[in-house]
Amino acid sequence: MKEGKEMFGLCPYVTSQKLLTGKWSLLIMYHLSSGPVRFNELQRRLPNLTQTTLSKQLKSLEADGLIIRKEYPQIPPKVEYALSEIGEKFQPVLDSLEAWGNEYIDYLKKR
Repeated sequence: MKEGKEMFGLCPYVTSQKLLTGKWSLLIMYHLSSGPVRFNELQRRLPNLTQTTLSKQLKSLEADGLIIRKEYPQIPPKVEYALSEIGEKFQPVLDSLEAWGNEYIDYLKKR
């Protein structure tokens, strides 16, 4: 079986893994799943994330088509980020990860 870049766009697991390689991708997608969020609000919700890293992650998710960036022509500038149409289809995955994560947390408490 081919690996890595050769399988991107062919294998669903390789494709998904490549799109979500950023350490913060899942959390950003989660925070955008309830609606558009401004950059500064995302920073407040993710305090351990530097401005540079957040910006890089957002650009990557946007380039991959998972989120959209909407810039409003006003002063001061206003920019919002939201899930794209294909990004919104990721919601069941987020829900499943939450359910599994909670089950694993319960498992850890019983160990």
